[in-house]
Amino acid sequence: MNAALTRTVRSLIDDPKHGPMPVLLLALTVLTGVIDAVSILSLGRVFVANMTGNVVFVGFALVGIPGFSLSASLFALLGFLVGAFAAGAVVPRIRGGRGVLLRGTAAVELAIVAIAMIIAIVAGRHAHDAPVDAMAAVCALAMGVQNTVARRLAVPDLTTTVLTMTLTGLAADVPAGAGLPVIGRRLLAVAAMVVGAIVGAILVRDHGAQGGLILAAAILAAVVAATMVLGRRLTAIE
Repeated sequence: MNAALTRTVRSLIDDPKHGPMPVLLLALTVLTGVIDAVSILSLGRVFVANMTGNVVFVGFALVGIPGFSLSASLFALLGFLVGAFAAGAVVPRIRGGRGVLLRGTAAVELAIVAIAMIIAIVAGRHAHDAPVDAMAAVCALAMGVQNTVARRLAVPDLTTTVLTMTLTGLAADVPAGAGLPVIGRRLLAVAAMVVGAIVGAILVRDHGAQGGLILAAAILAAVVAATMVLGRRLTAIE
C-alpha cells in the first residue's frame, strides 16, 4: 500500500512524461471550483468554466425561470469562445515546450482575473447588470484560455475544468483493474474541484465576488511562482 501511495505522489510531482505539471494542473482545478463558485453565486447563476451547464442555463433564462441571467450567460459564452479562439491561435506559435506554455497561460489568466477582481471591488457586493456581465465575460475569457491550453498539455485525467470524463473513467476503469496512481489522480482532481468550490462559496458568502476573485488571483500567482521556481524541470518537458 505504501509503495502504491508513493507511486501516486510521484506521478503528481515527478511524472516520467509530465514532470511536476500534474500538481500544477490540480491547482488550476481548485481555481475552477473557486471561479465557478463566484459566477454561480454572485453573477446570476452562470457557469464560466463549464459551458455545458452554461448553455442549459441560457435555456432556463430564455423561458423566464427566476434567478437566471440571460445576459450574463450569453456574455460568459462569448467570453469563453473568445478565450478559446485566442488561445487556439497563439498556442501553436509558442516555442519552448509545454512547461513554457503552462507558465505563460497562468500569467495571462492572472492578468485577466485581476481585471475581474478590480471590477468586483469597484462594483461592490451588490453589483448588477453591466458589472455582472463584464465579470462573467472576463472570467469566462480566462477559462476559455485554460481549457484550450489544458487540452494542449494533454495530462491524463487533468482537464482542470470538466470532470465528466474523469468520473466516468474512475468508475468504468476500476473493474478493469486500473492502478492506484490512476485512480488516485482522478480522485484528487475531483477533490480539488470540491475544495475550490467550498472555499470559494465561503468567501463569496462572507465577502462577495471580490473575495473569491482575490483567492483566484492568489492561486494563479502561486502557479506562476511555482513555474518559475521549477524552472528547468518544466522547460525540459516537451
